Amino acid sequence: MILKVINHPYEFDMKNICTAFFPYEKIKSDGEEDISVITKIDGGTLSVSVQVFDKKLNKTHTLKDDEDTALAMSVLLYDTLSEILGFRSAWGVLYGVRPAKLMHRFSQEYGEEGARRYFTEKFLVSPEKADLTATVAEHENRIISLSRENSFSLYVSIPFCPTRCAYCSFVSHSVERTKRLVEPYVDLLCTELERIGKIARDLNLRLETIYFGGGTPTTLSAPQLKKIFTAVRDNFDLSNLREYTVEAGRPDTVDRDKLLTLRDFDITRISINPQTFNDSVLEAIGRKHTCAQTLEAFALARDCGFDNINMDLIAGLPTDTLKSFENSVDTAVKLGADSVTVHTLALKTAAYLVTRETAFDMTDRITASKMVDYSRQTLTKHDYIPYYMYKQSKSVANLENVGWCQDGKPCLYNVFMMDETHSVFAAGAGAVTRLKDSKSGKIQRIYNYKYPYEYIDNFDNIISRKEGIYDFYSEYK
Repeated sequence: MILKVINHPYEFDMKNICTAFFPYEKIKSDGEEDISVITKIDGGTLSVSVQVFDKKLNKTHTLKDDEDTALAMSVLLYDTLSEILGFRSAWGVLYGVRPAKLMHRFSQEYGEEGARRYFTEKFLVSPEKADLTATVAEHENRIISLSRENSFSLYVSIPFCPTRCAYCSFVSHSVERTKRLVEPYVDLLCTELERIGKIARDLNLRLETIYFGGGTPTTLSAPQLKKIFTAVRDNFDLSNLREYTVEAGRPDTVDRDKLLTLRDFDITRISINPQTFNDSVLEAIGRKHTCAQTLEAFALARDCGFDNINMDLIAGLPTDTLKSFENSVDTAVKLGADSVTVHTLALKTAAYLVTRETAFDMTDRITASKMVDYSRQTLTKHDYIPYYMYKQSKSVANLENVGWCQDGKPCLYNVFMMDETHSVFAAGAGAVTRLKDSKSGKIQRIYNYKYPYEYIDNFDNIISRKEGIYDFYSEYK
C-alpha cells in the first residue's frame, strides 16, 4: 500500500494506524498500488483521502484551539479507514506495546476514572479494553513494587524446537536440522552463565526471577538440561529468587526424566503450551503433537509435583473456528491450568497478494475478536486475574495478548520484562541483555548473536560485550 504524508511530521502515527487495518501490507511512500492513503495538513485543516481498490473516501477535520494535532490526525485516519472497510478496532487509535504502562501514567495525572475516559474518549478504545487495561495495570503495579534498586532477572535462551511452527517469529530451529550444534551450544552457554554470574556477584545484585525460553528448552535432553541448571545454581545466588520458570512448551518434548530434573533444581513454574486443543489446527500450523499428548504432559507434570503450570493459547490460528477456540479455553480451565496466556496471532511479513475480496473481508478479524472476548469472559468467570498484557504490531484485528492467572500464580518475569522494571541479564543465541538504571530510567542493551552457529563462532566477542555491564553500572550506579 501507499502512504503519503504531506505537510506534517506524523508519519510514524499514520503508519501504525494503517498497519492496524492492513497488517499484511508493506507500506511504501510512492508508486502505484491498489490501496493508498494520503494525509495532509493545510493551515488548520486536516484531510485524509483513502482508496481501497474501487472504493474512495475523503474526510476533513478543522483543528480546535489547543487540540493535539497528532491525535486528531490519527482519529481522522482511523475514522476514514473504519468507514471504508466497515470495521472498527476495539483499541481505537492506541498502538504501542504497553497499554497498561500508559494507563498507569494517565492514572497518576488524571485519576483512575479520568484515565479510563482518556482511553475511551480520546483514543477511541472500547470500554471493555479500557477496563481490562486498568485492571492489568493494578496487578502489574503490585508485582513491579517487589523489585529493588539492585534487582535483576536472568533470561536463558534455548533456541531449538522439535519442528518450527508456521507462525513463529522467534529465533528457533528444528533440532533435527541443527543437532550437531546442540552440544557445543550447551557448553558455551554454561560458560556465558558463569561469566554473567560473576558480574552479578561483583555488582552485588539481587536475582529475582529466572526464565528459560526459546525455542523450547525441553527439546534438550535431561542431562543437557541438568548441565545448564547446574551452571545457574553454581554461579548465581538463588537465596532471594522469587520465581524460576522453564518453558516446556511443546508437549512432545516432555517426559518424566526431564520433569524430575526440573524438580531437582527447584524450578517453580513451567509452561505446557497447547496453542489449540484441535488436532487439525495443530497440523495446519506445523505442531507435530496431538491434543492427547498435551493432556498427558499436563497430567505427568502434575504427578511430578508441579503446582504452577501455564498454558498458551492463540486466537486467530489458520483453520481454527470460534467454537474450536472456545473448546480450547474451556479445556484449559477444566484442567485447572494455573495460568492461561491468550495470544493473538501476529502476522509475519510474507508474500501475500491482497485482492479486492480479501481487503474487505473482515471475517478473520471479527472471529479473532470474538475469540479474545470469549477468553476474557470465561477466564474472568472462573476467577482468573489479568495480570500482564502487551500488544504486537501486525496482530489480527490489532488485538492484545493477555496473561491470566489464578490468585498467587502470575509470572513475575513477564511483568518485569514488559514493564522494563529492572535489568535483565540474558544468555544464549538471540538473547538481549537489557540494563536499567532505576533512578534515571536509562536503558542500554547488549546483544548476543542471533543464530546458534553465530553464537558458537563468535563466542569470544559475546563474552567481551558483557564487560559493558560493568561500564553501565559504574556510570549509573
